[in-house]
Amino acid sequence: MIIRTVRGNIFTSGLGHIAFGVNAEGHNHEGFAGMVSRTYWHALGHTGQKNLGETLSHQSGDRTFHALVCHYARPGGFSQTPTVITQCLDALSIPVGEDLACVMVGGGPLGQALGADTGAILEGIKRSQKRVVVYSL
Repeated sequence: MIIRTVRGNIFTSGLGHIAFGVNAEGHNHEGFAGMVSRTYWHALGHTGQKNLGETLSHQSGDRTFHALVCHYARPGGFSQTPTVITQCLDALSIPVGEDLACVMVGGGPLGQALGADTGAILEGIKRSQKRVVVYSL
């Protein structure tokens, strides 16, 4: 469920869990995933092939980053994201009652170029049982 949406910097949210989309091909050098890879989680840049619906988590300091494998890095690669993102979010181990910050998957230049439907992706986030705060820039 989306408890609120915020236009701002997710790193100043004060939330300890940060979720974001990554591609199934395992090459995560662009966008938010690329920034996390370069700054907090170097192995994320080359995870190798993953299946849609998988999640990867990594603790860095007082934050836990959750990579949601929810799209492919090709035209039309976001077609299953609205369904898969619900599955990914619900699979995360987040303490009951704790809010989860989530980057607006598909909202960046790459997602838009590949045809991401952000309205449908938001609906997928709404269907999740997690308490999600969605961040966009």
